[in-house]
Amino acid sequence: MKRKGIFAMFSLSLVMALGAAGVAMNWMQTQSGDEGDPDVTQVVVAALQVPFGSKVEASDLKMVNMPRDVVPPNSFHDIEQVVGRVSNQVIYPGEVVLAGRVSEHMGGSALAALLDPGMRAMSVRVDDVVGVAGFLLPGNRVDVVSSKRNGSRDSVESKTVLRNLKVLAVDQIASQERDGPVIVRAVTLEVSTQDAETLVKATQEGKVQLTLRNPLEQEETPDLLASQRELLNVEPPRERTAPPPRTTVAQAPRQVTVIRGTQSSTVSVRN
Repeated sequence: MKRKGIFAMFSLSLVMALGAAGVAMNWMQTQSGDEGDPDVTQVVVAALQVPFGSKVEASDLKMVNMPRDVVPPNSFHDIEQVVGRVSNQVIYPGEVVLAGRVSEHMGGSALAALLDPGMRAMSVRVDDVVGVAGFLLPGNRVDVVSSKRNGSRDSVESKTVLRNLKVLAVDQIASQERDGPVIVRAVTLEVSTQDAETLVKATQEGKVQLTLRNPLEQEETPDLLASQRELLNVEPPRERTAPPPRTTVAQAPRQVTVIRGTQSSTVSVRN
């Protein structure tokens, strides 16, 4: 009887060991993927939420298996290709990391990596009115309205001098995660070199105010250069006019009389 109990316990232990081995093998195959399957590849996805303007760390990422035919273009297949880059948009957990969502970080502040080629970052002092009552967030688009007094106290001139500028940071915060409006002291905008000159002149001559744009609004095409030239007192380039076409006047042929002996004849001669 005692032997039968020992044999039953041994058999049960063997069955449980084999089951645990099978579960472990199945888990390892799931984690490593079917490397022999050419239709499956590994891509980099976000394991945690990566805020806007933050440096991506290895702990923020993980590798998952995906069918090759559904892998989005410009995705990454190695975590080391993403580590050290700066996110230019919020990346949510489980989202495939794309090349357009992260920028190369070549040193310095992370804000510099968010700038597009040829663009500059410029800060503008704001208050609760200029800063759209604290509702501005990094990534928003704004227009800049300039106002100045024109001679008398009652005459105020205002115009939109810059349009569709991207907000890079609000105060010293580049994150888009915020629960409500916050009154700030400065807003950092992405501008070109010419836009920077226009913005500096507008702030020195009068006051500027920011207007928040709808992100779905189609881009307008007004003559923005005209307003910038007027603010900077720069004359527009003159168009070259073609010289008037030369007109030629047809001259009448000359009549020459030729006398040969007793005979004469008239011949027409042209110049």
